[in-house]
Amino acid sequence: MQKLLITIISGILGIWLASLFIAGVEFMGSWKDLLIAGLILGLINFFIKPILKFITSPLRMLTFGLFGLVINMGIIWLVDILFKELVIAGLLPLVWTALLLWGLGFIMPLLFPKRKRSEE
Repeated sequence: MQKLLITIISGILGIWLASLFIAGVEFMGSWKDLLIAGLILGLINFFIKPILKFITSPLRMLTFGLFGLVINMGIIWLVDILFKELVIAGLLPLVWTALLLWGLGFIMPLLFPKRKRSEE
């Protein structure tokens, strides 16, 4: 459950930060639209991305994991298509957005470590 929440928060934060700092990425909706787009991005990353990673594991091994960037770009592109409020103009902003979300996906679990269950 905690991992799902971290993934959703990373999606919301990633879209917001990308629209602020990456040229070519704009989010023209309200904060509610941003929350929904980030929620969808987080849910796709949590449920569908592991399946895609498993299916493409031979390609990821051949490219030393760089095909994972292509998977991230495809997921972000899908969210861009689903939400007209999110505009990513070009391949380079898409790459930078994917790298930003990859970085957030790496940093966020470090900020919120897994709680150990107390034995009763």
